[in-house]
Amino acid sequence: DLIRKGTEEILPDDALELKLQNSIKSKQPLEVKCGCDPSRPDLHLGHSVILRKMRDFQDLGHNVTLLIGDFTAMIGDPSGRNKLRPQIDQKIIKENMQTYINQAGCILDMKHVRIAYNSKWLKEIDFLNLINICSKITVSRMIEREDFNKRYKSGIPIFLHEFLYPIAQAYDSVHLKADIELGGTDQKFNLLMARDLQREFNINPQVVITTPIIEGTDGKEKMSKSLNNFIGLTEKPSDMYGKILSIPDELILRYFEFCTWSSLKEVKDIKKRSQGESWDPRNEKRSLARKIVEIYHSREKANKAELDFDNLFIKKDIPDNIPTFSITEKDFLIDSIVKSKIISSRSEFKRLVKQGAVTVDGKKVDDFRVKASTLKLKTIKIGKRKFLQLI
Repeated sequence: DLIRKGTEEILPDDALELKLQNSIKSKQPLEVKCGCDPSRPDLHLGHSVILRKMRDFQDLGHNVTLLIGDFTAMIGDPSGRNKLRPQIDQKIIKENMQTYINQAGCILDMKHVRIAYNSKWLKEIDFLNLINICSKITVSRMIEREDFNKRYKSGIPIFLHEFLYPIAQAYDSVHLKADIELGGTDQKFNLLMARDLQREFNINPQVVITTPIIEGTDGKEKMSKSLNNFIGLTEKPSDMYGKILSIPDELILRYFEFCTWSSLKEVKDIKKRSQGESWDPRNEKRSLARKIVEIYHSREKANKAELDFDNLFIKKDIPDNIPTFSITEKDFLIDSIVKSKIISSRSEFKRLVKQGAVTVDGKKVDDFRVKASTLKLKTIKIGKRKFLQLI
């Protein structure tokens, strides 16, 4: 039950049972692999689903490998793409790699995780060996992939190096001799290709376990930083708490099931409550928010985040310890706000001003060109949860 919880598919199911039985008989742990390309610097709750499944295998005593796709990231994963994905600079890849490892430690026991980098073996493959690997895979097999098939039929170019991505990912499983590989449902083609390639190299094929793709706070698109519907693993407790309370009611059960350590019984109980007339989604969501904040911070910080939220949105109080930022007489408000890093860009601030989401001592700001010096020691509120005081 522990292995099946939080999964979408297990392929093939009977092979998993056999591998687990053989592992118990031989007292040899299974080799469990999960790969990630460091294409962005931060992990979010969407990534936590698969990391949680890795932790389950850890707790059962198996060997888990977090594979950093520093080589494949330079190709760019075409999964779910209707056009060419831009290639990523090596410097950015290296910076993102370290943040992935640090943030994965929020869920995994990093003392017992093998960190591997596929550049160590992929960059050593010469052209003759590459031809040998590619000779084991047909073009018709590649075109079976849904996104490639759609692009081919629509006349959208498919570049040859994009074909190499699933081949490279599959070869990772050959090199690591993976017994089990974990991945999101969008990775199914790549994971199954690894089974095919392992057979060609006379390796017992891995079992594929897919986990669901989690919707973001908008309840529509998959969680993504680029769509600004994400909840980061390292966000401040108050921000994390507030974002969770903003999700649609329809996602409450799904987040309990895939984003917390709730047991199957707890999830069933929540589902039963949600079908009753007296169900209170607001309180259920508050419970969910506390659980998730506690996972990445602590119970004390989760309770504090809830108290701060209540003071801010129910009692309409201003939080304690508002951050401050020093200004000069020449600074405009927009420049000071961006320099303080409370928001990321001038365009974002302009948009918030136009939306009426920036206030000074409760009064809306309608001109982003106002001098910052006129607002000294006043409380600036940006959006729903961000505050700043200029000094």
